[in-house]
Amino acid sequence: MLPKFDDMLTTLVSEPSVSSTTPDIDRSNLRVIEHLANWLDDIGFDTELMTLPDNPKKANLIASFGPTLDEGGGLVLAGHTDTVPYDESKWQTDPFTITERDDKLYGLGSCDMKGFFPVALEAVTTFLDQDLKAPITIVATSDEESSMAGARYLAAKEKPKADYAIIGEPTGLRPIYAHKGIAFMSVKLQGESGHSSNPDLGCNALDAMHDVMGELIQFRTELAKQNQNPAFEVNVPTLNLGCMHAGDSPNRICSHAELQIDLRLLPGMDTHATIEMLLYRLQQAIAHCDIKLELNTHYPPIPPFESDIDSDLVQTLAKHSGNAPGTVAFGTEGHFLQSLGMETVVFGPGSIDQAHQPNEYLARDQIAPAAETLRHVIQRYCVG
Repeated sequence: MLPKFDDMLTTLVSEPSVSSTTPDIDRSNLRVIEHLANWLDDIGFDTELMTLPDNPKKANLIASFGPTLDEGGGLVLAGHTDTVPYDESKWQTDPFTITERDDKLYGLGSCDMKGFFPVALEAVTTFLDQDLKAPITIVATSDEESSMAGARYLAAKEKPKADYAIIGEPTGLRPIYAHKGIAFMSVKLQGESGHSSNPDLGCNALDAMHDVMGELIQFRTELAKQNQNPAFEVNVPTLNLGCMHAGDSPNRICSHAELQIDLRLLPGMDTHATIEMLLYRLQQAIAHCDIKLELNTHYPPIPPFESDIDSDLVQTLAKHSGNAPGTVAFGTEGHFLQSLGMETVVFGPGSIDQAHQPNEYLARDQIAPAAETLRHVIQRYCVG
């Protein structure tokens, strides 16, 4: 028998599972995975832990219930087990304890997205004594908030196999059929230092960065003119100049500068080709000076994602949730599950407005409608 919803959410939130590209901040997700595996074992699911090959402290979980079909089939309910880093000084409550106030469940990851797992588990318990025609599969991944290493590993291993997949990110119970791709990058310039009294003694990286920033802004303008999609609230690709670090003293010629940028491309745009063109443009922009330029991605880019708005899963979720399909600008694991041949939609309780924020919460009035919608979907694709 499963624990109650609040108990499951409390347990999951109590286990720190921050993922970060900064090693001192990064934490294991194994305890979260183990809790999920134990609960799913107890109600009859077959569970498989997939330890990431390059990090034994990280793992995915695949748990299936129902008939085993050679071609896969059935429905996947997927989510990530990690959270973003946090600043406890900005929280009014303990981030690792569920605190209820005004029908809101506060805690790190309650909304994004540990809260989806108790919702999914409550939905599947309705069907444990029924004769399924296709399997129900629960997938829990690692490192979605940093490198998406867990989803990339699933794609590399070509599992699970299914016909349909729902990723339970917080969408306010709106079926999301498309989102932009994301690439976090650093532009690094290396010049030569010298005494600031004579500019000819060195090669100023900040001067060159001025040219780089001008080219980035021009590139952004051209991308926006050439690519629009009215389905998105921000209907053009975006390129944000996020933060910059440079130099070490006002009386030294700046020898090094680094600018971090965020590039978000629309579905249909080629991420790698766009980045290659950007690199060429930046190199040409500073070709007149003796500066070394590097353009590095923080981790492999997340490709844009798009399903057919008229697909059966999108329309089934729209019908039973009462919410029209839409798009978002944030990234998910949608591309990776879709690459496995699944019709994929992003749909879950909670609002992205609470995600990645101090005092993150899951509104209680989202829980029952989310579980009920999932029951309808399971009935359609796994029971018939």
